[in-house]
Amino acid sequence: MSTSTQAAPAANLSHTVGTTEPPLLEQTIGANLDATVAAHGDREALVDRAQDIRWTYAEFGAEVDRLAKALLASGYEVGDRIGIWAPNCAQWTVAQFATAKVGVILVNINPAYRSHELEYVLTQAGIRGLFTAESFKTSNYVAMIDEVRGSTPALEDVWVIGGESWDALLARADEVSDERLEMVSAELSPTDAINIQYTSGTTGFPKGATLSHRNILNNGYFVGELCGYTQEDRIAIPVPFYHCFGMVMGNLAATTHGSVMVIPAPGFDPELTLKAVSEEKVTSLYGVPTMFIAEWSLPGFGDYDLSTVRTGIMAGSPCPATLMTKLIESGIEEMTICYGMTETSPVSTQTRRDDSFERKVGTVGRVMPHLEIKVVDPATGETVPRGEAGEFCTKGYSVMLGYWDQQDKTDEVLVDGWMHTGDIAVMDEDGYVQITGRIKDMVIRGGENIYPREIEEFLYTHPDIEDVQVIGVPDEKYGEELAAWIRMREGATPLTAESVREFSTGKLAHYKIPRYVRIVDEFPMTVTGKVRKVEMREVTSQELGLQA
Repeated sequence: MSTSTQAAPAANLSHTVGTTEPPLLEQTIGANLDATVAAHGDREALVDRAQDIRWTYAEFGAEVDRLAKALLASGYEVGDRIGIWAPNCAQWTVAQFATAKVGVILVNINPAYRSHELEYVLTQAGIRGLFTAESFKTSNYVAMIDEVRGSTPALEDVWVIGGESWDALLARADEVSDERLEMVSAELSPTDAINIQYTSGTTGFPKGATLSHRNILNNGYFVGELCGYTQEDRIAIPVPFYHCFGMVMGNLAATTHGSVMVIPAPGFDPELTLKAVSEEKVTSLYGVPTMFIAEWSLPGFGDYDLSTVRTGIMAGSPCPATLMTKLIESGIEEMTICYGMTETSPVSTQTRRDDSFERKVGTVGRVMPHLEIKVVDPATGETVPRGEAGEFCTKGYSVMLGYWDQQDKTDEVLVDGWMHTGDIAVMDEDGYVQITGRIKDMVIRGGENIYPREIEEFLYTHPDIEDVQVIGVPDEKYGEELAAWIRMREGATPLTAESVREFSTGKLAHYKIPRYVRIVDEFPMTVTGKVRKVEMREVTSQELGLQA
C-alpha cells in the first residue's frame, strides 16, 4: 500500500497510517530464503529438540530444495493444494518453504481436528496431496485419513512424515534438475496464493483464509523488525506452526533475518519450553498469555536460566499486568504485544520494544509499517473520534486474498479493501489501540455495555486468582448477567460468588460484578490458545438452567 498520495487522517479521528520504511519485500518466499541461505549459509537455522535435528541455513536450504524437486517430480504444479496435518517439527518447516518454492498452496490443518473436520477441509480446498504425522497425543492421523479417504476424491497422495512414503517421495528429487526448480520458482509472483489457513470457527464450519507470498513474507519480516531481530537471534517457537503465530511470526520472522528457529517440542509443554530457552540460549520467546502463565508457574521455575531472553511476542489474548510484571522481573524488558487475525497474515498492530509498561498491558500497540487502521461505528461504518469504542478495521498488504471458494463470506468482511475484524477497539490520541473484546462478546446488562476485559483485568489483582475469563449469560430481568470462570493459584481456597462480590464491592460498579462464579482447572481453548467463550457460555447456561 502506498501512502504517498493519501491525505493524512484527521488527528481527532481513530484512523492512522503506518510508516513506509523500510520498503515492502517484493519477493516470493523462495527467493527470500535463497538470499538468506546465500548470506548466512554456515549459521544455524533450525533446531528441533525432540528429533535432535540441527541444520545450518545451507543444510536447511538443501532440505527445502530436495522436497521441492520431489514435488515437481511427482507432478505437482502451481496452484495445486497440499495439506499438512502434523504438530511442530522440522519437516513442517521444510514443507512450508518447499511448497512455496514451487507455487503449491499449503493448506494448514489443525492438529486437533477429528475425522469429520478433516473431511471438510480436504474436500473444501480440493487437497491433492497430504503431509501427515502418523499420530500425535490421542490422534491417530493415519486411521482418520483412511476413514475419510473414500469421500475425498481429490486426494491422491498421502505422505507420512518420517515414514516409508516420505522417504520414497524425497527419493524422487534426483529426477529434477536444479535448473528446472529455479525456472519454476522464477515464474512465481509475490501476489500468488501460497497458503490456506482455516479460521477456528465458533459456529458452523471454518473458512479458509487464502494468503499470498506478499501477505505472509512481509508480515513475518515486519514483526521481526519490530522485535529487532538480527542473525544473532534465537527464537523459541512453542506456538503451533499450523497457525500464523508459528509459521509467519515465528518461521518467516526468523528466515527474513537469518535468525534461528528453535522448536522446543511437538506440542506446547511449559517445562520443555523453558529447558529449550535455557539450553539453547534463546533470545526471543513466543506464547499466548496462558502459555507464559504455565511457564512462570512451574514449581522449578527458578532453576531455568532465562538471562539470554530480551524480547518475544505475546498475542492471542490480552496480557495481564501481573504477568508482564513477572516477565520484566525475569529480565525480559523488550517483550512485544501483537494483535491481528488469520485474515490479516496476521499482525496489524504491535507494541514497540521500548514502549512503557502501561502500553504493553493496556494496549496492543500501534499500526504496523505499510498498513492503515481505523475504528468505525459498527452500525454506520463512520470512523469514530479517538477515545470512542468501535469496530477495528485494517487495510494494506497484509489483508488476505479472500476465503477459499467462498466469495459470499469474503464480501461480508472485506469492504473497499478494509478488513472488518469484528473486534471492539479504542484508539488513543497517540494511535495506540486497546482491544476490549469481540462485538459478539460484549455483554449488555440492563442497557449497560460491559467489556469483559476490564473486569478480568481487575480480578487478576486478587492474590488467589491465577487466571480468569468473564462471559455474559442469559438473564430474564437484565437480558444478560456476568459469569466468571476462575482458575485458582495452587493451594488457594476456592472463591465463591459471594467472596468475589466482597472483593469487588467499592472497586467495580455494581453492574460489573459477576453474579456467577465457576472454579475450573482449565478453560476450553482453540489449539492456538484462544479461549472459547462461546463454549463457556453454553456450559454455564446449561449448568445454571438459564434460558435465552
